[in-house]
Amino acid sequence: MLKVSTIQLLRFPFSFFLMPVFWFALSLQSTIYWPAVLLLFVILHLLVYPSSNGYNSYMDRDESSIGGIEKPPPPEKELWMVTIIMDVLALLLACFISFTVAGLLLIYIIFSRLYSYRGVRLKKYPIIGYLTVVLNQGLLVFGMVCFAAGNNPFTAQLLLPSIAAALLIGGFYPITQIYQHESDTADGVKTISILLGKKGTFIFCGLIYSAAFALLFAYFSKLNQQGLFFLLQIFFLPVIVYFMIWGRLVWKDEKKANFKHTMQMNWLASFCSNAAFIMILIVQQIG
Repeated sequence: MLKVSTIQLLRFPFSFFLMPVFWFALSLQSTIYWPAVLLLFVILHLLVYPSSNGYNSYMDRDESSIGGIEKPPPPEKELWMVTIIMDVLALLLACFISFTVAGLLLIYIIFSRLYSYRGVRLKKYPIIGYLTVVLNQGLLVFGMVCFAAGNNPFTAQLLLPSIAAALLIGGFYPITQIYQHESDTADGVKTISILLGKKGTFIFCGLIYSAAFALLFAYFSKLNQQGLFFLLQIFFLPVIVYFMIWGRLVWKDEKKANFKHTMQMNWLASFCSNAAFIMILIVQQIG
């Protein structure tokens, strides 16, 4: 029986925040081999993402709020052992999809460990750490979904959306770090959000999201599916409104860049993003 602290630090609900890229990639597939795709969904959201969360918590030993947990418990050795078992199981299951998917997953796991591992700790470098997350959670996951569905992601048609997937993560990730400046600095970590500052984080995320949506507009326009792009905007409207209201509060008082507002933003953005891409998937499948 696993300890309560181990289950908490795996942070299974956090997988919901990373789910939009999966649905986004899936919604663009010309054909979908559902058994492989569903298995990949389980591998990523119930094994790999929680394992990465747990390993990160084991290395960081956070005492202040982290994503999804306001007061994290101290990690124990059991947590580290569980993350190893979850990674091995994930890789074995990925082999049933394809060795290509398993290979991409192995790359994901390696870099997620290098991101947190004290001996390397890519997360302490603002640009390298940021790019590691963007390429892992954006491009790599996009590619895994494509291969699992039975399609090649390295085609001219999927170039723009693959870059957009990376930008969607790139526009989301810094805002999740905005309340951790003090604790990260004390741990010797300089995140992209610390480099930009709290106000700069909002400006940067706004620009990256704008670039992502510009690419998506170009993609859907190329396919003469502008209606899907505008459908996407309807779902993202609440996110944009909250982002602007919160940004204005932070502009007046940087203390508003706190755990509470960050989690509210995370849940709202994830809910709207998941709903938007699932809706596009349904429309594409029906059409």
